[in-house]
Amino acid sequence: MELTRTQSRILMRICWALSLGVVAVPFVFPFLWMVSSGFKSATEIFGQPSLIPRVWRWGNFVEVFEYQPFARQYFNSIYIASSVTVITLILSSLAGYALARIRFAGAGLLMLFLVSALMVPEEVTIVPNFFLMKWLGVMDTHVPLILLPVFGPHGVMATFLMRQYFVALPKELEEAGKLDGLSRVGIWWKIALPMSRPALAAVAIITFLFSWNLFLEPLVFLSSLENFTLPLALSNFTDPYGAPLWHLQLAATSLAVLPILIVYLIAQRQIIESFAMSGVKG
Repeated sequence: MELTRTQSRILMRICWALSLGVVAVPFVFPFLWMVSSGFKSATEIFGQPSLIPRVWRWGNFVEVFEYQPFARQYFNSIYIASSVTVITLILSSLAGYALARIRFAGAGLLMLFLVSALMVPEEVTIVPNFFLMKWLGVMDTHVPLILLPVFGPHGVMATFLMRQYFVALPKELEEAGKLDGLSRVGIWWKIALPMSRPALAAVAIITFLFSWNLFLEPLVFLSSLENFTLPLALSNFTDPYGAPLWHLQLAATSLAVLPILIVYLIAQRQIIESFAMSGVKG
């Protein structure tokens, strides 16, 4: 029996969906195991393997907030990541537009210097940054966790991404803006930014994820339990002997991944579009 073109197309889609489902299992299963283990006791986690808990312990998620100031730490991560994201968007879009559209002496050398900063590991600069923040008197505060990502290699990467996007924009739009009497800042605000929404969305999500997952910097600059961020707080669910309380750690981790999972699911199309349109010119 010969299949029609429509039937062949439907069959092909079904095969692709099944193949992608099989490939996705190794990536989805650890996440499902983490969430389900958050409802188990510590003994059940290391007992007979089972994805579905035998006894659903909803109290684990309540105990997470009682063991340490987890709500405060959750808020710390949200407002730090949000602050870093907003500041990075403003500065990277301004710098990226200047590097893409304003011709000045040393522009190429400046771009080379900025890109070379991406090759320096953060572990190399953590010691001088520690002494700098200590000299500024901002130890055990959230100031280093906001300033260092904005003006560090990640800020450079965001600037480079925005610069590549602005290079691809038609120059005729800027010329039309100049005829309307717009200044450079006006063109950036009213023309360049509205047209660069995919790039802005990509920078926002990548920056938020980067700040959300920071561990080394909070470990170095923070000492008060109330100032901890989530990555540092997750490692603090231990018993008096220092052994991990796995049921609490997995429950807390399940809560910690919710914001970034929701944000990524909402804006994943903008991320893909941005990477597809950037890096092809300039």
